[in-house]
Order: sequence, then C-alpha cells, then structure tokens
Amino acid sequence: MQNRTSSKIFSTKTLTIVFCFVLIPLILILMAVRPAVASVPKHFDEITFKPLPELKLPPYEEFKLKNGMTVFLMEDHELPLVSGNLMVRTGSRNEDADRTGLASLTGSVLRSGGTIKNPANPLNELLEQKAASIESGISVNSGNVSFSSLTEDLPQVFDLFAEVIQSPALPQDKIDLTKFQARGGIARRNDQANGILGREFRKLIYGTTSPYARTVEYATIDRITQADIKSFYQSQFQPENFILGIVGDINPAEMKKTIEAKFGNFTPSSGSKSVENAPVQQAQSSGIFFASKPELTQSSIQIGHLGGKVIDRDYPALSVMNDILSGFGGRLFNEVRSRQGLAYSVYAAWSPQFDYPGIFVAGGDTKSESTVPFIQGVLKEIDRIRTEPVTQDELQRAKDSVINSFVFNFDDPSKVLSRVMRYEYFGYPKDYLFQYQKAVAATTIQDIQQAAARNLKPSQLVTMVVGNEKAIVPALSTLNQSVKAIDISIKGAK
Repeated sequence: MQNRTSSKIFSTKTLTIVFCFVLIPLILILMAVRPAVASVPKHFDEITFKPLPELKLPPYEEFKLKNGMTVFLMEDHELPLVSGNLMVRTGSRNEDADRTGLASLTGSVLRSGGTIKNPANPLNELLEQKAASIESGISVNSGNVSFSSLTEDLPQVFDLFAEVIQSPALPQDKIDLTKFQARGGIARRNDQANGILGREFRKLIYGTTSPYARTVEYATIDRITQADIKSFYQSQFQPENFILGIVGDINPAEMKKTIEAKFGNFTPSSGSKSVENAPVQQAQSSGIFFASKPELTQSSIQIGHLGGKVIDRDYPALSVMNDILSGFGGRLFNEVRSRQGLAYSVYAAWSPQFDYPGIFVAGGDTKSESTVPFIQGVLKEIDRIRTEPVTQDELQRAKDSVINSFVFNFDDPSKVLSRVMRYEYFGYPKDYLFQYQKAVAATTIQDIQQAAARNLKPSQLVTMVVGNEKAIVPALSTLNQSVKAIDISIKGAK
C-alpha cells in the first residue's frame, strides 16, 4: 500500500515537472507562432518616414592659453571614456624636397621613441596596462597626436600624452627602425596596380617636385639624420601651432586647470618655422600615360584634372553632381558597369582640399581588352553631365543622399569636435557645415549644369593606365591622344 501511494505521489510530481518544463514552453511557442490578423504590407514607395531632426552642434567650450595654444572641450558622459587630439600646424609640405619623408619619420618616432622620462618600452607597457593609447603622425598639411583613456586613468594618460608632445626622446634606434620600414615600403610600392596608379596620377596632376605628389626615395630617406628630425620637431611643435580638442567624460573646469598646468609653460627655445603653401598648377594638361605591368590581366585607370577647394562656391552643387555621376545607382555605375559591362568597378570623385586645390578623378578597373571602351564610356558620361541637364529624379535622389548623410557627422561627439577643430585649423567659419547643408538643399538643375560646365574641363583631362600593354586591344593610340610610357622603376634599388 505504501509503495502504491509513493508511486502515485511520484507520478504526480513527474507530471507536474513535465508540465512545467515541457508543456508550458510548448504552449507559449504555439501561441507565439499562431497566425496573426492578415495585413497587406505596403509597397516600398508608400512607406513614409518622419523628417530627420534638425542637426545642432552640441555645446563645447573654447579657450586659448597665454602661449597661443587653442583648446576645445566637449562633455559626453555616456561612457567612462575620454579621448583627445592635438592638431599641429605642420605637414610634409614643410620638409625640404631632398629629405622627403622627414615629416612622416618625425611623426612616427615622436610616439614610437617614447619620452625622455618614459622611454619606448616602459611607455608601451604603461599604456597597455591601462588599455589606453597614444598615437602620432604627420600628413601632407597637418600633424596629429591623439590619446584615448578610461576616465579613471585620465590623469596618468594625459601626463604621458603631454610628455610625448613636449619632451619626445627621438632615439636613434627607433629612427633606424622607422627608416628600415620606410625602405621596405619603397621596395614594395610597385606590387599593387592601384598603388602605382594613385601615386603616378598625382604626379601628372601636381608635378613630380610638388609637395603634394613627391615620393619618398632611398636617397631621401638615407639623408635624414637624428639632427634633422629634432630640428623639424623643434621648428614645428610650437604652442601657437597647437589646437587641442578633448571630448568625453570630463569636468571642463577641472580639465582646463589640468591643461593649463601641463601645457601653459610650454615655450620651446627655437622659433617657429613658417612655410608658405606651395603654389599649385596642373603639370600635364592632357594625354595618356601608361605604366607597364605585363603580369596583369586587367587595367587600372584614372582620368582627371586639378580640382578645387572646399570653400569654393560651386562645391555644394559639385557634391550633388558627384552623387549623380558616381556611386551605386549613379550614371557611371548604370551605364559603364551595368549596361555596357565594361568594369569591375567604376567611380568618380570631386575631391577638394581645405587649403589647396584637390583633384577631380574618374576611374576604375576593367579587363585588358575593355580598356579603350572603358575610357570612352567614362569620358562620354563626364561630357554628358556638363552639356545635358540632369533629370529632376536624379537631382532629388542625389540631394537626399547628400543631405541625409549629414546625420553621420553627428553620430559621435568626437566626430563633431574633430570637425569644429578642422574648421578652426583651416580658418573656415564655425558654421560652415550648416552653410554647406543649406546650399546643397537649394541646389537646382541649372546650378549643377553651370557648376559642371565651369569646373569639369575635358581639354585638361589626363589619363593614367596601369596594365599589360600587349593585351590592350584596341591599343591606347586609337584614342587619338599622345601615349607616353611612365618609368616606375625604383631609383637606387639594390
């Protein structure tokens, strides 16, 4: 009797457990997948979206130290992180031509060499322990030193950041290592067709001796000494050349005191070296230029001429024009790639610079035997957008694309502050982004045609091709332009 009762109790418990762990989840699943009330989905062109909210700059604080250093601070307490970036008024265009590569070497060794107080290895270990970073580099028209840190580690990381800027060690062993790496880059620079293409095309536009196109060679690297690097650093890294921006989980009043304590007394001994921006004129006014890579089965091509600056009055209209001409769904994609099947990739870009003329370039990659038809197809579309009005649908699609992309300028506070600093660095109005946005919104079909006619110049288009000459049939000479071979051999190669 007792066994039978126990058996019943066991059976009841078992059923209860089964019900809880099997039947209830099963019932819930069945309820979740039961048929819903049928609804007819809307066609994509019937879907409406609320307009994007008005974009505004978040609040920030700006001040200047007595030594001339400009500072921007922006609070963002979403995460316990702080990042900073120092922009330095310098660039590779400030280096002597016979020491091309000096600025890049200086920018690299500034960080990799450590500081007088914290040499390279201890500095690396300190940052690694804190999951923090400090980076540095120098481009053609600016220098940058940046840091990122957890809020709790900010005092120590900011101290190290200030040391890197004010007292870099610039040791010989790190200089030698960086020069060795630069030589490796020279040795490999002809390995990729698109690397050759971009380098040689810039030379055609700006000229081989222009600071915007000259290349590092073994000889220029070998000439650079530790004394050259120290001299370049001392002449460029002056507080009046500094714009510092810090964003993140900070107290602005406390951060201001810290900055004044760490940078307020920074007054290097040697004077600042100011260099006038090099004048820019297009070097080659027309023609086809060819770099031979016999092992290739395709051609890489760029076609273009000297462009303009961001501040130019036509830039908003040219941005819209560029969206019509290029990108997914643009004319080049639809015509040259999709309809004619002449390209693996095809693009165009009106690429202005902030303080010197940029480049207009169209190009792509195609199989060798399609090289000439590809060039003809691209030239036809460049001419058509100059001479024929775009459609209202093309205009609206392109304007929506450009305007809607503005939101990505504001999706991260560090992006916003970086843009504010860039406008300060290049002397642009603080509200330039909003001026540009309004100009894009106001762009008309006539504006695009007039801007294209003024700025796209078929008679000045230069064509650069990297490929297998024997496989290009018909030959480039059938385009009725002079064809000149480009020597891409590496000078001083061993």
